[in-house]
Amino acid sequence: MSTINSKFDKVLNTSDQFGKVNHEPDSSKEVQINTPEKTMPFSDQIGNYQRNKGIPLQSYENSKIYIVGSGIAGMSAAYYFIRDGHVPGKNIIFLDQLNIEGGSLDGAGNAKDGYIIRGGREMDMTYENLWDIFQDIPALELPAPYSVLDEYRLINDNDPNYSKARLIHNQGEIQDFSKFGLEKKDQLAIVKLLLKKKEELDDLSIEDYFSESFLNSNFWFFWRSMFAFENWHSLLELKLYMHRFLHAIDGMKDFSCLVFPKYNQYDTFVTPLKNFLVEKGVQIQFDTLVKDLDVHINTEGKTVEGIITEQNGEEVRIPIGKDDYVIVTTGSMTESTFYGDNTTVPEVTIDNSSAGQSAGWKLWKNLAAKSEVFGKPEKFCSHIEKSSWESATLTCRPSAFTEKLKELCVNDPYSGKTATGGIITITDSNWVMSFTCNRQPHYPTQPDDILVVWVYALLMDKEGNYIKKTMPECTGNEILAELCHHLGMTDQLDNVIENTIVRTAFMPYITSMFMPRAQGDRPRVVPEGCTNLGLVGQFVETNNDVVFTMESSVRTARIAVYNLLNLNKQVPDINPLQYDIRHLLKATQALNDYKPFLGEGILRKILKNTYFEHILVDRPEEKEEHESFFMEQVGKFQEWIKGVKG
Repeated sequence: MSTINSKFDKVLNTSDQFGKVNHEPDSSKEVQINTPEKTMPFSDQIGNYQRNKGIPLQSYENSKIYIVGSGIAGMSAAYYFIRDGHVPGKNIIFLDQLNIEGGSLDGAGNAKDGYIIRGGREMDMTYENLWDIFQDIPALELPAPYSVLDEYRLINDNDPNYSKARLIHNQGEIQDFSKFGLEKKDQLAIVKLLLKKKEELDDLSIEDYFSESFLNSNFWFFWRSMFAFENWHSLLELKLYMHRFLHAIDGMKDFSCLVFPKYNQYDTFVTPLKNFLVEKGVQIQFDTLVKDLDVHINTEGKTVEGIITEQNGEEVRIPIGKDDYVIVTTGSMTESTFYGDNTTVPEVTIDNSSAGQSAGWKLWKNLAAKSEVFGKPEKFCSHIEKSSWESATLTCRPSAFTEKLKELCVNDPYSGKTATGGIITITDSNWVMSFTCNRQPHYPTQPDDILVVWVYALLMDKEGNYIKKTMPECTGNEILAELCHHLGMTDQLDNVIENTIVRTAFMPYITSMFMPRAQGDRPRVVPEGCTNLGLVGQFVETNNDVVFTMESSVRTARIAVYNLLNLNKQVPDINPLQYDIRHLLKATQALNDYKPFLGEGILRKILKNTYFEHILVDRPEEKEEHESFFMEQVGKFQEWIKGVKG
């Protein structure tokens, strides 16, 4: 690559910065001040300046890239190796134990046998890495030169997402969901959590910190059902989520903060990205189990020298040369899924004593046994009762259920527009059952008279209100009966069962990434000392991003490529909206249900008729001023204002 840089040698050969890029800058630690030494953008400085093309320090014409796992993280790594590393596509080989790409981003089935999706994705406009890829991936349905992002914008700009039935109870009655209902002490607890250092929260759970009033609030009902948090999950992860989605808090009640794809996650994202990679020459080798890596460890570092695989029942070692690289997806949220249908229950043959023995977890465990820098997988895969839940996909012909569904949708679900606008959560369900009907058709070839509905339960191990069993003990028809009970239509159950195909999925590790953790439990993307190995997916450590999102998977892939190839590019930290005074004030108002906070009237008077007048959300004026515990705890705000005016 010296020929590319040759005209810049006079500068590069005398530069203190060249080849010393911090590829993963950290906004939670960086003091943002301009100095002669500050030549790169600030850590979370999002924008087109970050769109420079990477200039590799060497040629990779003869390098092989082996990527273990063809989920969104692995596929994103391949994309960045090609786009920014200038690695020929033909040099990239996926090794996957499955026989289809996409990993956890699945979407399969048909109208005759029933469709199945194990989960969905709630998308955010600030997923900078995800949109960085998909602004360049050719669209699924629009003609060239349009991209997946262009398709996404076209539909979401013209079909707003929101819910009119976010919460229901009393057998199908829409519940008031206009308020978070947080007590003052719980508002303060959120503020204190945001102020805490991440290092203070090792191994703490949400219920270790928050009071019963918080855990019983509307706010927590919205939050946990939307993001699939349980009370026993990681307090640190909850904190990261609150920072990450601070800008969206006011839209969580009605889901107006979200954007959704036209189709399911597989057809929307995996199919076009796979097509792009295959056209570039990338090879996908299915039915290949990666059991272990042959890692040479000495004082100079940790270098992968071989990949131990099982192919056609035989062990095959793939040698790794000095110029080759390996990317591994550690762990799996959907591994060891057990399936059921209308008349059968998932036959769950796993418990804590046998957990973590499947391929994805075993590979990570084998790595962890070689060095502590590879983390502690047992922290995440050893408590099935705390990391599992079950979902069901309903393939619905017209029935009493689809007629009832219309009453809960923003638009007619057969119209192709936003339907429920996100999950509808049943607040008096013992299972905390939720269901959603996304835009239809949910599959490109889905018949016009079919609706696909997704159902899941947070507390599936509780006895149902109508069917006196836990959810995993239920057949698909019994799950339909429980749902129909909560919709007030048990008298029409026979009609619903006759016209609904149910496919269930019990996932032992689906929220395993949320388990309480401490520093070092998850490895860094490029663990200390690794020369040619990057780890990607939901079980690796980043500075400030969250898990359980497509964005976090893409971020890990991008960090891995930039670090391993030492490119002159950075992966910007999460969008800096958490530091924006407008969003801080908006969140303060939203969490307090827009009741006036102490000093708000004075602040409005100060800002009135100024450039900054708009930063407070307008609300109907109330006769009586109510104090908010937020500003109450900051101090005597009014006295401070008088002192400033003094």
